[in-house]
Amino acid sequence: MQKESVTDNRGQRTHTCGELNKTNEGKTVVLSGWVAKRRDHGGLIFIDLRDRYGITQLVFDPGTSGSHESKKNAESIRSEYVISVSGTVRARPEEMVNPKISTGEIEVEVKELHLLSSAITPPFVIDENTDAGEALRLKYRYLDLRRPNIQKNLILRHEVYQAVRTYLNDNKFLEIETPILFKSTPEGARDYLVPSRVNPGTFYALVQSPQIMKQLLMVAGFDRYFQIARCFRDEDLRADRQPEFSQIDIELSFIDQEGMFQIIEGLTKDVFAKVKEMDITIPFPRMTYADAMEIYGVDKPDTRFDLKILSANEIFRSSEFKAFRSVLDTGGSVRGLKVSSSQVKDFSFSRKEFDELTKYVQQFGAKGLAWMKVEMDQTKNQLDLNSPIAKFLSDEEKKNIISQWGLAHGDIVLLVADTSYDISCASLGNLRNHLAKKLNLVDESLFNFLWVTDFPLLQYDHDSKRYVACHHPFTSPAKEHEDDLKKGNNLDKINAAAYDLVLNGFEIAGGSLRIFRQDIQESMFQALGFTKDEVAKKFGFFVDALKYGTPPHGGIAFGVDRLVMLLAGTDAIREVMAFPKTQKATCLMSECPSTVAPEQLAELSLSILKKQQEGSNT
Repeated sequence: MQKESVTDNRGQRTHTCGELNKTNEGKTVVLSGWVAKRRDHGGLIFIDLRDRYGITQLVFDPGTSGSHESKKNAESIRSEYVISVSGTVRARPEEMVNPKISTGEIEVEVKELHLLSSAITPPFVIDENTDAGEALRLKYRYLDLRRPNIQKNLILRHEVYQAVRTYLNDNKFLEIETPILFKSTPEGARDYLVPSRVNPGTFYALVQSPQIMKQLLMVAGFDRYFQIARCFRDEDLRADRQPEFSQIDIELSFIDQEGMFQIIEGLTKDVFAKVKEMDITIPFPRMTYADAMEIYGVDKPDTRFDLKILSANEIFRSSEFKAFRSVLDTGGSVRGLKVSSSQVKDFSFSRKEFDELTKYVQQFGAKGLAWMKVEMDQTKNQLDLNSPIAKFLSDEEKKNIISQWGLAHGDIVLLVADTSYDISCASLGNLRNHLAKKLNLVDESLFNFLWVTDFPLLQYDHDSKRYVACHHPFTSPAKEHEDDLKKGNNLDKINAAAYDLVLNGFEIAGGSLRIFRQDIQESMFQALGFTKDEVAKKFGFFVDALKYGTPPHGGIAFGVDRLVMLLAGTDAIREVMAFPKTQKATCLMSECPSTVAPEQLAELSLSILKKQQEGSNT
């Protein structure tokens, strides 16, 4: 490493690197920051000085009084050195103005330069368009965080927080912190467990969400609560999921669904106005869960493009084509997508591409994909279907699908037949999104919001042979289904008073009205198969609280990381978090999780069971 003399100057500055312009011409300024680029033009040296506010061009001109020594010192300066300079603001020549940066009309003629800290060559170019892989960037995350686009994302996150706090404070919400170390309760994902040193053999859980605590705050009389809460879930990861994440947690007393929607729509509108300078339209459209699954195949539909799932059940109800008829006879469905000729554009839909689409839907459980091309039969002067299955279909069936689906020349039909409605939805819902990307159907400038309502309260888990909560055990059933829950009737047909806010195909917030009556909560636990002893052990303190006068209440939680990801226009939440984990829940920078010293384990009364050689015990 090159050794440089470092001054004791602390780099105190009069301006940042993003605020100088022509109004400051002739002014003496002090700037400090990182060297983004250094360009030696023989007689002149130019340096782009960077901080989180922007970039200012520095010029070292030996022909100017006082600049000769600074120019000599500048010859040893390299990228990512931290320097402080004093100099005079001057206008750039007109042909050298840089309109891409806010300081592009000026430069600072340096009179004095102080090296505050030298730097070794970084492992990748610290630039907005770096070609470094994500693994390398995460290993050196502190360097990656210097890149302007990542800094913009974190600044955007900060602005979202401030807008949220201001709006909720103005609407009489109180920001109240709740514990991170709490009791392990069955709320969905696996808990991260923390052993207690002072109570050997016992454990805390890192909270998956403040669900129970915020309901207890309602019992306590804090009728409007919020918190930007850290949450922890030990679950499989993906691009938009992390083991630790933040949510804007909100709970209100004496509220119904309509009142909840008004509050949340107002909050969302305010956030978009402040951080995106965008006026979004409220109220948001609404759709039931059943309609979302039927039309889009997913409970978080992306409505920015027009590609809907259509039913062909009645068209093929009496078909001689066994693949369709056998599915329909056993209660299954034949459903599909119509890709219009105007959407196809340059995509040829060749045999090879149809085969690739077939493989794509098979990963979601579909047995296959039937495809048809709509073409004009010149001899009959009518539309016909070009398809491997066309010979198995009657003329009437072809005529019906063409007329009922409104098909035209050049349209493509893609069909999935399956006895499982869930597989049909998963296959076509994912295929719909897949095609939208392939065919460039999505207008990325749009922000399409949608409330999805009337979710199922319970679903039957065939592995455990019991019903489980689709949300959590404290979600209220729809009022009209309370009696069914109390009597244990039609459990798979009970709707929840639950709602999700969807944006561009992502669930950005989810919540529900809560159970506040003791008899309904008891019925819910019975439907879930909990014994009285299990309820007392896991939720005893909460059930007791309901006995002391509980107001009707409900809540919702925004996934901050996902919301900021969409606002920033990226497709991975790791780009909007300061120090994220990988998809294997590891931190490449700190190399955690890691082993700990035996002494630490002993303090916690723990030991590690190591897997022995094959065939022996563990």
